[in-house]
Amino acid sequence: MSEASKILSEMNDRSREVFRLIVESYLDSGEPVGSRTLTRTLSEKVSAATVRNVMQDLEFLGLLDSPHVSAGRIPTQQGLRMFVDGLLEMGDLGADDRQKLDETLGSNAGDVGGMLDRVGSALSHVTQGASLVLTPKHEAEIKHIEFVSLGHDRALVVLVFSDGQVENRLFTPPPGQTPSSMREAANFLNALIEGRTLSEVRRQMLSQIDARKQEIDILAREMVESGIAAWDGDGSDSARLIVRGRANLLNEPGQAEELDRIRTLFDDLERKRDIAEFLELTEEGEGVRIFIGSENKLFSLSGSSLVVSPYMNADRKIIGAVGVIGPTRLNYGRIVPIVDYTAQLVGKLISDRS
Repeated sequence: MSEASKILSEMNDRSREVFRLIVESYLDSGEPVGSRTLTRTLSEKVSAATVRNVMQDLEFLGLLDSPHVSAGRIPTQQGLRMFVDGLLEMGDLGADDRQKLDETLGSNAGDVGGMLDRVGSALSHVTQGASLVLTPKHEAEIKHIEFVSLGHDRALVVLVFSDGQVENRLFTPPPGQTPSSMREAANFLNALIEGRTLSEVRRQMLSQIDARKQEIDILAREMVESGIAAWDGDGSDSARLIVRGRANLLNEPGQAEELDRIRTLFDDLERKRDIAEFLELTEEGEGVRIFIGSENKLFSLSGSSLVVSPYMNADRKIIGAVGVIGPTRLNYGRIVPIVDYTAQLVGKLISDRS
């Protein structure tokens, strides 16, 4: 049993009800809750002084905090976690929300990227938060690779896949490259990558280059290694993350410190940093996970909450994720089933296309 669960189990009915009402009111309004307000909603009739004593006990346990000396109480991060784990009541997915998400699929026409973009927009609209959608990696086999010089300090690595898709990555080539060395590097790689997916190439290529380095000269070898670095660079991963609905975060009323928090979150979303970690958050098992405040490694500085769920392909392999990010006072009971349904919807669509 976790420490939070132990504290919750040791509470009496009155303390548990006071705690639940404070958290639910805070999630609804974002405002501190005072003792007099609670006396009007508690199931048993007690004095405001009695309620204040209960609130002080909960504050001593680290579950509540008082933002101002004379103000009411708000839940701490620990309090929110305990509420989510032990007292949160999940709602059912509303028919309107389900319809709006289903409508994004339309006739399933277009590419997967376009469909996931529409899903992200619908998810942010339904939840009134910012949505995050991590698209699947392209797992078709590579058919051909080519290096194209754009100048002495710029080049493209062009990947042609067996399903007809073409990807271009811009990178800085090693000094002294010539058209001959670029052709030699491309020929060397084409002999090694045939029949392999991009993920397989990344895992195996460096060891094979080291074992067969005598087959190509130094310039071509440097070009090969630069091309591999371009595949593993930030551009390929950050391009996989679709962020929609940033403007929804500005609808939350708040003081100057709240605006600073939102600015920090905007900066994180704009840079799309540590994108690989976004998927790692979901790899401990199926289902929705909730990260509150500093529990959220990607956006901890902004004090935000992230509700995220993986989606899978037909082989039950996790290939991407969908989520909603917003202030810690998200309506978790409503958003969790929405994120869960969206992940299942995306997984089914991608499985049907494979």
